[in-house]
This record gives sequence, structure tokens and C-alpha cells, in this order.
Amino acid sequence: MLHSEAGAVAVAEAVAVGKRYGRGPWILREVDLRLGPGDVLAVLGANGSGKSTLLRILAGLTRPTTGRLTRAATGRRAARPAAVGYVPDRFTAHERLTAAGYLTHLGRIRGLTTATARRRAGELLDRLALAGGPDAALRTLSKGNAQKVALAQALLLPPDLLVLDEPWSGLDASAHTVLAELIAETAAGGGAVVFTDHREAVAEAHATATRTLAEGRLTRREPAAGPSVPGVPPAEIVLTGPGPGPDAPDWRALPGVLAATRRGPDLHLRVAQAHTDAVLLAALRHGCSVRAVTRPAAAPSPPAPAPRTATR
Repeated sequence: MLHSEAGAVAVAEAVAVGKRYGRGPWILREVDLRLGPGDVLAVLGANGSGKSTLLRILAGLTRPTTGRLTRAATGRRAARPAAVGYVPDRFTAHERLTAAGYLTHLGRIRGLTTATARRRAGELLDRLALAGGPDAALRTLSKGNAQKVALAQALLLPPDLLVLDEPWSGLDASAHTVLAELIAETAAGGGAVVFTDHREAVAEAHATATRTLAEGRLTRREPAAGPSVPGVPPAEIVLTGPGPGPDAPDWRALPGVLAATRRGPDLHLRVAQAHTDAVLLAALRHGCSVRAVTRPAAAPSPPAPAPRTATR
């Protein structure tokens, strides 16, 4: 369930959105969608179903033909326009600039000082392990490494809305893990995330809710496994450190967090096991200490029935 459906302030809201080009067929029809702080939405659909068009509308790059779209910053950032980070399905990197130079330039356009933009670019490229390092020329990058630069540019400013079009495409295994961490951190910081993919397993692992886009219409579709997998008990995590405050994350908004209870100085979390690493990283980045992590073993499978003996 999306948090905004329970009454939270919407980071982005689409009402009766439709899209067509000229007199061509309708790509989107009557799409209604609310994304609130901490929401991570996966949009599934076949190639050509309109997923990329929907994301471009949410990011503000394409105007809907019908309906309306609103975006707003929330919490401490409510006084300024919403910051949107967008990663397209294909990031063309033919420029002669280096990765760091390109990101520093974009950071300055978005209001950062040169020093801050350069530092932030270096941090993101280091986390994503860009081949060739920050001084690699964009035109020399492989598709997977160009995708890392695309992710970095979307996160130069903490986004209120992070829009990702097939973000795992071309990334190496280590970058898959970092991307999951970045999504979790954005949600924990009060942002909303929407991404597209065509694989149900990806949606189940990283999203708090799932929708399917088919024939131009967006329909509710909860992940088959839900926030936890049958037979795999959730992990128990105990944290200590900074208590509630203006910079504290909304732990219940993190993907995979099933419950969050404070007991004195300690915070007890129940987390779906597929999300434990991302939650632990978010805790460390917010200055918490990890007191205990318990990962219960999966419940044993029931014994197979004994073979029936044939009788005469």
C-alpha cells in the first residue's frame, strides 16, 4: 500500500492523466496515482505499454494531454519547489566532458556551489564504482558505466521525487546493491521513488507497492510475495543512537520494514530479510549503532508424504 493512500501529503499526484501524440492512439488513459513521502512504487508492464511515457510525465518532461499532475516538496523542504531526480532508460554520453566535470556542471545549474557539486559527484561515483574513476571521459563509458553517471546526476540534490526508468539495466552486480541502498535512503529521507521494470522479482524486492500498466491503464497489483516471503521469517534489528529528531528517518517508510518500536534508547525493527542490508546501511549513515541482528532460518519444508503402497 502506498503511504499517500492512507492520507499522507502527496509528493506527486496524477489525476485522470491521459497521453496521446497528435491524433495517434492513446498511450495513457485516466491514470490516477498518488506518491507520498517514503513510497517506493514499481510500475510493471510489457515493452511499449507506456511506462516510459508515464515516468516522463511524472518527472515533468512531458505534458499530459488530459488530466493534471502536481508535485510538492514535503517536511523541512516544503518551502521550495520539489526536487526531481530522473534517470531515463537510455543515457547518451557522447560529451567530451569527464564524468566529474559533467556532474559538477549540472550541480552548479541546480544551485550547488562548485566545491559542493564536485564533492557530491565524487561521493556518488565512488559509491557506484565508476570504471576509470571520476576523470573518465563520458564518451568512453560502457552502457553500464554511463548508467552510473545517470544515477549520480539524479541524486546530486536529495530528491523529493526520484524517477527511474529501468534503472538496473546494464549495471554490474555491485552497483545493483548500491542502487537498492540509494532507493532505500531516498525513501528514508522522506522522498518518493517510482521505477519501472518488467521483472516481478525486482518489484517484490525493492518496492512498497506495485502497479501494472497495460492498454494505457494503471491498475493495482500487489507483489505476489508481499513485503516478506512465505517461509522466510523477518529479521530482527536492534539499533541505538540518535533518537527522534528533525533529521531522523521515517523507519516505517523504508522498503521492507514491517514494524518499528522504540524501547528506551533502543529501536527495534522487523525487516523482510531481502531488505536487511539496505536498512542496516541507512542506519549507519544516520549515525546509529547496530546492537543486534537476528536472521531466523527459513521454516523447514513439510515432509513429503510417504509413498502409497499398492495393494492387490
